[in-house]
Amino acid sequence: MSVLVYTESEQGAFKKVAFEVASYAKAVANLLGTTVTAVAINTKNTSALSAYGVDKVLNVTHANLDKFNASAYAAVIDQATKKEASSVVILSSSADSKYLAPLLAINLHAGYASNVMAAPTSTNPFMVKRTAFTNKAFETIQINTDIKIIGVSNNSFGLVENSGTATVEDFAPTVPELGVTVESVDKASDKVSIADAEIVVSAGRGLKGPENWGMIEELADVLGAATACSKPVSDLGWRPHGEHVGQTGKPVASNLYIAVGISGAIQHLAGINASKVKVVINTDPEAPFFKAADYGVVGDAFQVIPELIEKLKTFKAQQ
Repeated sequence: MSVLVYTESEQGAFKKVAFEVASYAKAVANLLGTTVTAVAINTKNTSALSAYGVDKVLNVTHANLDKFNASAYAAVIDQATKKEASSVVILSSSADSKYLAPLLAINLHAGYASNVMAAPTSTNPFMVKRTAFTNKAFETIQINTDIKIIGVSNNSFGLVENSGTATVEDFAPTVPELGVTVESVDKASDKVSIADAEIVVSAGRGLKGPENWGMIEELADVLGAATACSKPVSDLGWRPHGEHVGQTGKPVASNLYIAVGISGAIQHLAGINASKVKVVINTDPEAPFFKAADYGVVGDAFQVIPELIEKLKTFKAQQ
């Protein structure tokens, strides 16, 4: 009857979200008076999960699972849920998990709550708080199905250490034949991904051209941040479409979001509203972004950003 959690990994290493959902699963398990079982797929070392409250790891190794496939992964988690007789399944709110969650919900006849922000407010009935209307509101919903699936919003619950020792059990589920095969995935290995970033530095047309993006990349490098851009910038071809954030691009739920030269169209704000702290740098004091920002700087980015980089470098050197 343990709480089951799917811990995402990439190239054999756990993503940060794996530890956040494990932390969340431990909080749910404590409320229910049970334990946490994690599903780890093609992961080289599972020991790190012990630090975040996982009591047992189902270690799955299969060549057909090297590349993410929603149907195959849903089948694996489905079988793990039934094996452990779990009534609660915890996922992240990553793009991959949002693909597999509906399939898993169908397989398990389960209710699914996405973008959940906090531990359940009640377990009988089962009540959770989630964001709604593109992060403009919160709602508390009740899940009435026997099995509940919860998608935890990124950077909402945080990492909570619960030290212990997890037992590891090799698990060999039936993996369905894949209808679509992923030949390869090309990723920049030296950059922080938007999905995993705690800090995102984003810029818009105020940068005037792609030749000026060096200072944005330098600021991101100093902060250990991911770089992003507004839709017009990606449409103009200044930056890759993979960096476009907003309602029609990638959603951002970072701890810190810095917007440089972005006016703040409603579609952009809707996609980044889940970020905890928003900072805007713009020459126009009437830019809509200032109304949504926690901190604002009215100034020329070509003066502000270099000075900010130097201040940060000096601060880091003193640590």
